[in-house]
Amino acid sequence: MKKIALSFILIVCFGSLSWAQDTESAPKKVKDKPVRAPFQSGYLIDNQTTYIPSPKTLELAIQHKFGSLNNGISDLFGIYAPAANIRLGLNYVVHKNVQVGYGVTRLNMYNDFNVKWTILEQTRNNTIPVAVGFYGTMAIDGRNDKVFGTEYRFMNRFSYFSQLIVGRKMNDWLSLQVNSSFTHFNSTDSLIDHDKISVGFNGRAQFSPQSSILFQCDFPLKIQGIAEHRSFTNPAKPNLGIAWEISTSTHTFHIYVSSADAIIPQHNALFNQNDWKNGGLMFGFNITRLWSF
Repeated sequence: MKKIALSFILIVCFGSLSWAQDTESAPKKVKDKPVRAPFQSGYLIDNQTTYIPSPKTLELAIQHKFGSLNNGISDLFGIYAPAANIRLGLNYVVHKNVQVGYGVTRLNMYNDFNVKWTILEQTRNNTIPVAVGFYGTMAIDGRNDKVFGTEYRFMNRFSYFSQLIVGRKMNDWLSLQVNSSFTHFNSTDSLIDHDKISVGFNGRAQFSPQSSILFQCDFPLKIQGIAEHRSFTNPAKPNLGIAWEISTSTHTFHIYVSSADAIIPQHNALFNQNDWKNGGLMFGFNITRLWSF
């Protein structure tokens, strides 16, 4: 009986030791981290990226567009044109991957309130192969009441824009994004639709530690199923752009040329009449500055 008990104890001890060794030798699962810096800024010319700074970061954004290049040297290719447009904005990261913001634009004195949420971040080992973000903004037209006609109501001033963004860092120097957006204006001209669906494609090609080339292609779609009229009156033109980006840990600077004169996205999606094929281009720049708290 004692021999049986001793044999049982030895089996248990050696079995436990073997199990412990197997457990210690088993590889620990390493958490797949987000890819490094697919974009250096939340702005990409007239578009947004999936990038959001770290929590408790305040961002100042200055966006400026000059006049059309059509007048040539007479107004220095739009730089001294009276039709320049500017937006001043502040963004704050309230939580990881959640940002809220406010801005005011010279054109139509738009006051806009926006939110951005990076729903998914692309990871280094492709556990999550793409980044997914949502961007939404509501703008209030600040012009005189008379602009809205005799049946004016305060809600006539409101417009809305929502966008789904899907991006991927392809390699160390190239990041690409596609997006789909929906625009709605509460009040438009009688021949202009209130709603517009758009798609876009944009990206960043980095060629030095601090410099990159940016591009954007935004296409408002003519979808008869949501149209209010049988024919499209003055349909919005595509917004194409290319930029040079210079970035540091706290600043980004874009100098670009694009084919839209507005800054808030819903105005470009519904009203842009600049045709790049006919010289409808303008210079512009974006500046951002970050403060961490």
